[in-house]
Amino acid sequence: MDGTVLWQRPSETWAEFAARLEALRGRQRAFARLSVAARAAVLLRFADRLEAAKADLARMVCEEVGRCLRECEAELDKSVELVRYYAECAPGLLAHKDVATQAEVSQVRFEPLGVVLAVMPWNYPVWQVLRFAVPAWCAGNACAVKPAPSVGRVSEALFELAGEDLPLAAAWLAHDDVAAAVARCDALAFTGSSRTGRLLAAHAGRHLKKSVLELGGSNAFLVLADADLEQAAKDACYSRFRDAGQSCNAAKRIIVEKPVMAAFRALFLAECAKLQTGDPMQPQTTLAPLHRADLRAALHEQVCDAVQNGARILCGGYLPEGAGTFYPATVLADVNRRCRVYHEEVFGPAAVLMEAEDAEDAVRLANDTPFGLGASIYTADKAAAWRYAAMLHTGAVYINRHTSSDLRLPFGGIKDSGYGRELSEFGLYEFVNVKTYWQK
Repeated sequence: MDGTVLWQRPSETWAEFAARLEALRGRQRAFARLSVAARAAVLLRFADRLEAAKADLARMVCEEVGRCLRECEAELDKSVELVRYYAECAPGLLAHKDVATQAEVSQVRFEPLGVVLAVMPWNYPVWQVLRFAVPAWCAGNACAVKPAPSVGRVSEALFELAGEDLPLAAAWLAHDDVAAAVARCDALAFTGSSRTGRLLAAHAGRHLKKSVLELGGSNAFLVLADADLEQAAKDACYSRFRDAGQSCNAAKRIIVEKPVMAAFRALFLAECAKLQTGDPMQPQTTLAPLHRADLRAALHEQVCDAVQNGARILCGGYLPEGAGTFYPATVLADVNRRCRVYHEEVFGPAAVLMEAEDAEDAVRLANDTPFGLGASIYTADKAAAWRYAAMLHTGAVYINRHTSSDLRLPFGGIKDSGYGRELSEFGLYEFVNVKTYWQK
């Protein structure tokens, strides 16, 4: 977060990776021969190691990513919960399914694909690796993981915790070798930008490899006229500015019905004014620095472009002096379709505040985006909320709550937010061969 080099290593050669990939295939075959219950037991032991190391890992994430320490601790807690959740439910979900047909025996089984290559981002370096890897392991797959270079230290620590029990190999590949790795592996998981997702999906498609893409988001946060405005303002502020705004699933476009816009705006700006920038290790800090200087510069360019095209800055919107990659909580009003922030993902602490004529117009504005990850609707009329939720083009809708993820529910999007699902049983079934057996 301040440019200090904490860890570095060179990229490995293609020959080095190819040799370790071949060894990983052997480990995968042995691991797949274990029963699902036996694989679950391995994962439970890993969960214990992860829990014992969570304080050290959270501190590493804080130092490397720049997020507030308590946010990093929450990432580790959720990651431990994820491992134990799948260890508990996988034996039942992956059990053979008998199907009544004219055959003496007809059955569906869930078998591994082989080695899943994962290209992972920097913002949640433990959670996002495990979110794909744990269900893949449950199914008997092996995982080759290319972490983001800027979080190499915590990634290496995570890989060491996995140990020899779990079929995992780091892929310290140069970017130019990723396409060849896609061709050599059996499936692809990617979390990151829509631009890079398109490139990797093209490589996977060329070789007919199954892929799951969790890409960008520009989640709408709809506040209807009968909403609890105080709660909506608190939730909108928390969702937009947690993790320094560097989350694909954050509220980014706050769309408010015209009759309550003035009241909501005052409440929202009051919440934003409470945010405190500072050392992310300190408990009083509520707005952490951005991960890198280039990310801050890109965010500021989007804000400046919005102003040049008619938007107004209600707070923030400037580059602070001094050390670090801090950016103030920024709120933009009067955003229109000429502004880049109307169409692009804003990956940092800048919120777009938009006014809707009525609820139907709010839904229209919410859908007027290339992205389709999640959305929230705040209203006292729950029946109406469900009607509007069905009209939103997203992978998830939360009513009277900000968007989030739950281990028990599928997570993923549509349109430029990608395809496929993670978490729940749906995430478990993404990297399996759903195989039919028939016996006369």
